[in-house]
Amino acid sequence: MNASQSPTAQANDHAVLLLHGLSSSPAELRFLSRALIEEGFATYTPELRGYSAGTGHMPMEQWISAAVAEFDALAARHRHVSVCGLSMGATLAAAVAEQRPTARALLLLSITLSYDGWAIPWYRFLLDYVYYTPLRSRYRYREHEPYGLRNEALRSKIARVMQKGEISEVGPASIAMPALHEASRLASSVRKKLKSINTDCLIIHAIDDETSSPHNARYVVANVGASFLRTIWLDDSYHMITSDNEREVVARECALFMRESAAASASCNNPTPVISRALARRLRQLAAVARKA
Repeated sequence: MNASQSPTAQANDHAVLLLHGLSSSPAELRFLSRALIEEGFATYTPELRGYSAGTGHMPMEQWISAAVAEFDALAARHRHVSVCGLSMGATLAAAVAEQRPTARALLLLSITLSYDGWAIPWYRFLLDYVYYTPLRSRYRYREHEPYGLRNEALRSKIARVMQKGEISEVGPASIAMPALHEASRLASSVRKKLKSINTDCLIIHAIDDETSSPHNARYVVANVGASFLRTIWLDDSYHMITSDNEREVVARECALFMRESAAASASCNNPTPVISRALARRLRQLAAVARKA
């Protein structure tokens, strides 16, 4: 398995498959991974061939297959396996959960079903047409300010890395046209399958996300089939919420949600009480409200 993992992974019964953004690297999930390890989870952040930076270009079906293979490897070694993704990685995580309903929890961070944030150039929609021209092998979409960051000090640091054309902790300096095209196909596929995803689902999104507007999160809330669903809105971050001002909040909420999901599952399958009655009652109330919504 090509992935980073906690040194005590074998001792943990709950593993988290972390999927980074399009044409990026595991570096953008480093803080979250470390925080979850400290909370007792095993974390795995793989590079996926044809999706991660420097691994070439492959159809989105191959991205899903590679991610599902990583999930299956974890499921063979851990009692619970949750799937977490950032940006287009969240969209890919949803595709994995659709194919693997045994996933304990699905954590969608800045999910991107459409590049429609306030910093996206007006001509972005034209890129879908450019793909079908000779320019597709030469054009690259270049990242620009604010680089998904509200934190100005970190943004300045990232800007220097981006100017060198390198991959930073918040993603690549540019993305090739074939990758963007396959990402669009992936998003379209996931939109159609949301209702069949019943995995416990946590959505965390910034209200000022400059890359994927809050409409992306609201669309998932309105269409996903999960009965245990929680949405958290951030007001001091942009798109890269695992690196920005509220990264601690993101890590804490992810850990809490996965614990509650696992506890609720255990209480249903084990007559021996494993959580407080108050927490069990709260989880049942949340699920009931979600079903009525």
